[in-house]
This record gives sequence, C-alpha cells and structure tokens, in this order.
Amino acid sequence: MTVAAERPMRLVEHFEHGLDAPICLTWELTYACNLACVHCLSSSGRRDPRELTTGQAERVIDELQAMQVFYVNIGGGEPTIRPDFWHLLDYAVAHNVGVKFSTNGARITPERARQLAVTDYVDVQVSLDGATAEINDRVRGAGSYATALRALDNLAAAGFENAKVSVVLTRENADQLDDFKALAESRGATLRLTRLRPSGRGADVWDDLHPTMQQQRIVYEWLLAHGESVLTGDSFFHLAGFGESLPGLNLCGAGRVVCLIDPVGDVYACPFAIHDTFLAGNVLTDGGFARVWRESSLFADLRAPQSSGACTQCAHYDGCRGGCMAAKFFTGLPLDGPDPECVQGYSEARLAADRTIPAASQDHSKSGSSHAPVFVPLGVGPAAPPARSCSEHPLEGFHPHVDHQGVARG
Repeated sequence: MTVAAERPMRLVEHFEHGLDAPICLTWELTYACNLACVHCLSSSGRRDPRELTTGQAERVIDELQAMQVFYVNIGGGEPTIRPDFWHLLDYAVAHNVGVKFSTNGARITPERARQLAVTDYVDVQVSLDGATAEINDRVRGAGSYATALRALDNLAAAGFENAKVSVVLTRENADQLDDFKALAESRGATLRLTRLRPSGRGADVWDDLHPTMQQQRIVYEWLLAHGESVLTGDSFFHLAGFGESLPGLNLCGAGRVVCLIDPVGDVYACPFAIHDTFLAGNVLTDGGFARVWRESSLFADLRAPQSSGACTQCAHYDGCRGGCMAAKFFTGLPLDGPDPECVQGYSEARLAADRTIPAASQDHSKSGSSHAPVFVPLGVGPAAPPARSCSEHPLEGFHPHVDHQGVARG
C-alpha cells in the first residue's frame, strides 16, 4: 500500500495557527493628540495618566528584542507628543527593533528630519486623508494638510528615503487615488492606503464615510493596476470577493501574527479592535508581553480553527476569508458572518435589520474642546474641524522566508 506524502503546510496555515512572536505589533504610545480626527480608531485626544513610564516601555522593547520582533509600528494619539518618544525610538533601534511610526507631522521639523535621515531601521508614515486641503482638513482638522506636506517636504529635503503618505480611504477621497500617488512620488515617498474601520470615533462617521459599493469596485481595479507600487498592509482583502485576490497575505492576522499594545500596557488582538472583548492581558500585570502573546486564552481561541458560517459556502471565501473581524464586531454583525462591506452584498440584509452596536470601552476625546470633531458630509453644510490618523495592519512589507521544512521564519 502506498502511503501518500503528508502535504506541506501552506504559509497562510502557519499564520492561522499563530507564531511564537508577532511578525509585527502596533504600539500606541500615548492617547494624547494635538488633533481630533473624526475617524480615530482609539478616540485619542487626552493622555491617560497611567501610560507606561520610560522604564516600563524600555522593558517592553527588551522583550521584543528577545522575541526577535523585527519591527514595531508606533502610533497613538500623536506619538511624538510623548517627551521620551525620541529616546524610545533610539532605544528600540539600538536593541535591533525597527520602528515605523505614524505621525500627523506637527513635530517633524527640519532638525528632526535630519536626525531621522541618519537613523537606521526607521520608517516615517505621515497621515493625510485628502489630496487637497478641502477634503483633508474636514476630517483631520484645519491646517493639518499644510502640516503634513511640510513634514514630507522636511523629510525629502533632509534626504530621508521612502517616507510613506498614509491615507485612510473614505467616500470623500476615493476618487483622489491618482492625486495621492502623484503627491507621494513628487516627494520621493510611497503611498500607503488603509481601510476605514468603524471603531473609536470612526463608529460615529462610518455610515457617512465608508466607500460606496461603486467606489469599492473602482478602488479594487485601481489596486490591481497599482498594487505593486502601493502599500495596503492587507487592509483590503475583503475586496477579493470581486474576483482576483490583491497582492498580500489576505488574512485576518488578529492574535495570530499581529496585535496591539496600548499606552497603559493592555494587549489587544488587533490594532483595529481596541475593546474589552479583544483584550488579551496586560504587560505589567500578566507576566510581560511574551507571556500574554504565548499564553493568553483569547489568543489561543483565535488560533484555533475558525468557523465562518455561511461565508464558507461562498465561492469567494478563499479570497476574502470572511472579511475583517473588527469591522464586523463594531457594526454589530456576527463574527462568523460576512464583512459589513461584503462586495457580494451578503451583509446588506443584516445591516438593514436590528443590530446591537457594542458600546465603546474607552474614549479619550477632548470633550468640550473647540476642536471636538463635528463631521458634516460634503455638500450638506459647512466643514468642521478635527483630525488624527490611525495605524494600519502591520503585515505591510513582510516577506517571510520558508525553510526546507515549510516553517515560516521572520
């Protein structure tokens, strides 16, 4: 009798079962922010007085080095607001942990740009949500467009190579993709697109801001044409329901290959799901980050075989994998159901039915501030301030090596 050779495990299957360390993690260093973006995932604005001290943050970096995490995606809030931000950046680089940080650009002065240009293993992502000031400043706040362009110009003048122009795709900027790309390339930068998620303050504007079905199709075709020169961090794998899969892993990596550490040391399964439901532990009270990553019961559940309900019967399931867990959760849809932006329309009936939208676990918005977000869709009335960008999926740029035994190595 012939014994069939055991089928080698595909790379995506390695990821589904989880890795010994995250490929990359997102770390929100502070909730403090000088802006108040209407779509901010973490509802940032005010600093949490419990945020990790410099010493505690250094110990997290030491753990990441020991775990061989090759980069950390730092966000906020506005991370550069922390007085020790530049120290922590240098500390991480000195300990072989690369840093990608997202910023609105307010503190990227010519001097800081020159410092960054001579620092190894650092990537800067400047947030911009409109290719014109009219569109951008309605979402991110008056003057934020000029601030972002000044930061990009400072980086270019300093010789910093390949900065990122980081765009959250919305209904109002979806027709500006060519303009965004040209804007980035004119400054020696790369365009990076991420998906709008209905979490944090984004939950309040999602109905008005998420792209229409027609726009989703246009974006999908544009990404097929430009995907090799535009970064997406696997934000748009739900669009695979249109047909061909986009470049990238096309997998929800929550708790398997990615996660988030928040300013107080809480560890969440996903950068887009800052909610008690997805809280895995705390680096201070649960034995450190490595222990949370490897022993959390939540992460163990996420790494177990998952059911995607009726989605598994869909001809497009292998491409879209049922879509984004966070998008489903924050729109009140079941996690084993279709993505709220399912391009085959399978979520429409559920969205039209009665749903329970989960209440936010936390809100750091500056209540009562004259800069508090008040969003009015284009063509409805006068624009109102606010702004802040949110991080992407940290699988961006990962090119794993698979050894001769089929094991994925970072």
